[in-house]
Amino acid sequence: MIDEGHRVTSWPFVPGLDGAGVVEQVGEGVLDFAAGDRVLALFTPGDRSGSYQEYAVVQEKDVAKIPARWSFEDASTLGVCYLTGLMALGIGLQTPLPFLKGGPTSGLQPLSVLILGGSSAVGAATIQLLRLAVPECKIIVTSSPKHHAHIKDYLGADEVIDRDSASLSLDAKLATPGSGGVDAIIDAVGAGSMQRDIFEALDPGGPRMYAQVWTGRKQIDAPDGVNSILFRGRDLHRLSGNQNIMKSLEQLLVQGKYKLPLPVHKVGHGFTALERGLELMRRGVSGEKLVVSI
Repeated sequence: MIDEGHRVTSWPFVPGLDGAGVVEQVGEGVLDFAAGDRVLALFTPGDRSGSYQEYAVVQEKDVAKIPARWSFEDASTLGVCYLTGLMALGIGLQTPLPFLKGGPTSGLQPLSVLILGGSSAVGAATIQLLRLAVPECKIIVTSSPKHHAHIKDYLGADEVIDRDSASLSLDAKLATPGSGGVDAIIDAVGAGSMQRDIFEALDPGGPRMYAQVWTGRKQIDAPDGVNSILFRGRDLHRLSGNQNIMKSLEQLLVQGKYKLPLPVHKVGHGFTALERGLELMRRGVSGEKLVVSI
């Protein structure tokens, strides 16, 4: 948003999609929250609703209470990656979401899925959500080797493959039941634009689904015979039960069914630390979430 102007209609502009803090005041129609509640929220970049400021105004449906055991720093990293992971399943793969009130109840229940970019926040969230949605699914994930232990031992993926493997598609195929290939691919990082051979991991006789998270680049063209679905944040209305997304996250946190997707890197305190965090992002961040306390 800052460097390239994505979603910016005019300047000055207050960015920030994720955040957590204390409720200071509620509107007359708010029923589930009160001043003093510890919460996380989905923020909307703009003058009043972006998270890069001390106070922000958000809608009740975009807020979730934080269990006492969760810190603000950890909770502030959950919203967008959780939302995107839900969309990857509910829109991208058209998979049932039994933990989302009003969510889809029928659709594809894949036997195996390849998630590209498991050390990204979206990838790490999607691993957990897919396990909740389709417990018996074989979850195969790509990442750099330094993140393999976190993805398999902590997040619960069945297999993790080196993202730079010269035989990535074959490795994924061999990890599937029957070795025919995966039913679907979820591309959290746009890997399909460069690693064209990943589509060979799809089972020729399967549903051949390819869910691609919009990363700010052009849509990735999938080979003939592949059911490719691109989705963006603005497509949330297409997901049934979308009004209950944060309520479902709140319940999963209370039940202990959803973990912190990635380790948190506390960049610093105060608005000057935002600049340091942004510079770290420009250099490249892998396997962690940057957090600034305001």
